[in-house]
Amino acid sequence: MRHGAAFFTRRVLKTGLLLLMLSSWSAQTSADTSEWGQSVPGVLRRFVPKGREIALTFDACGGPKGSAVDRELLDLLRREKIPATLFISGRWLEKNEGTARELAADPLFLVANHGLNHRPLSVSGRSAYRIQGTRSPDEVRREIGENAALLAGLTGTTTTLFRSGTNHYDEAAVRLAEAMGHKVVGYTLNGDGGATSPRKRIVDGLLALTGGEIVLFHMNRPEGATFEGLRDALPELKRRGFRFILLSDRPLRP
Repeated sequence: MRHGAAFFTRRVLKTGLLLLMLSSWSAQTSADTSEWGQSVPGVLRRFVPKGREIALTFDACGGPKGSAVDRELLDLLRREKIPATLFISGRWLEKNEGTARELAADPLFLVANHGLNHRPLSVSGRSAYRIQGTRSPDEVRREIGENAALLAGLTGTTTTLFRSGTNHYDEAAVRLAEAMGHKVVGYTLNGDGGATSPRKRIVDGLLALTGGEIVLFHMNRPEGATFEGLRDALPELKRRGFRFILLSDRPLRP
């Protein structure tokens, strides 16, 4: 009888250990295979237009080669009275506090959150374009929350829209951003290829739009052709009856 009880106990322990190992393996596999990229569930890439409308967005990324200000571009937007949503990172903000205050005070612009350190948003350290992503839920919260606090303190703006550095996410990170009161915004058209596209490609991309698109540009790389491309496309876009909106003006959708 004692022999049978001991056998039963060993069997239960082995079964329990196996279940624990399977549970751990399943959780790890789930984390490893969570969708990763620029259009995972929860990333909003378009909006619901009223007629022929386009949303222009401009990233200010920061860093050694990305902390400048494209003044010609900003002057063009103001001169033509074109509203735009500006995604500002903590790295860029550190070098451009005065400009950030100036932009936040202008009703033509909507200030949005581009992350404290311009990192891909991941709970497990995934990378994009050789940029190390956030490595845990706590790092996700800091990337979003600390930049939101910086923007609020400097400009008085409470941000509700977020785009990560590189616009890469995993699903868990998107859910965390939403829980922090930020909608995650991607794009329909990469308008300037990270400020590397030539003028003609920028013009051609804009003139192919039909309405409801979110366009990604950069406002921190004046050496690029973003200003020239937008300047040259505007007359034809206006002739076709296109209008420009802030992302806060319309419902956003995947």
